[in-house]
Amino acid sequence: MSLDVSPELLETARQGEVGDAEFVECIRSSLPYAWETISGLVARLQVDGGEFADNLMPPPDEQARGQLLRVLASDAMRGSLERYFGVRLAFQNCHRVAVFPSGDSAAYREFVTVREQILNQSPELRDC
Repeated sequence: MSLDVSPELLETARQGEVGDAEFVECIRSSLPYAWETISGLVARLQVDGGEFADNLMPPPDEQARGQLLRVLASDAMRGSLERYFGVRLAFQNCHRVAVFPSGDSAAYREFVTVREQILNQSPELRDC
């Protein structure tokens, strides 16, 4: 199960559309490691500036790794977080999350290339 959905949120979804704020709160409370990683990168990008902020530290355990995989593999979750934070997310391997300013940039286009994916490989991450 990806998210801990409250009965109230489930009922809202049954009756119609769920707003980003409600969904983002569900993500925040259900996937705390993923939330902390992404929100921390957003804060770092806002404070430090630059073309992007990324995470190079592997998750501490498989549960945390699973949270990152779930939040970034879901179009709905990823899109809601991008809209909420006003950023663009990118992902390599099992943990390298990057946050870019919204819109298109040369840094984003380079980060998501096949070349960059290959260059970001290492034997210790083979089975992550």
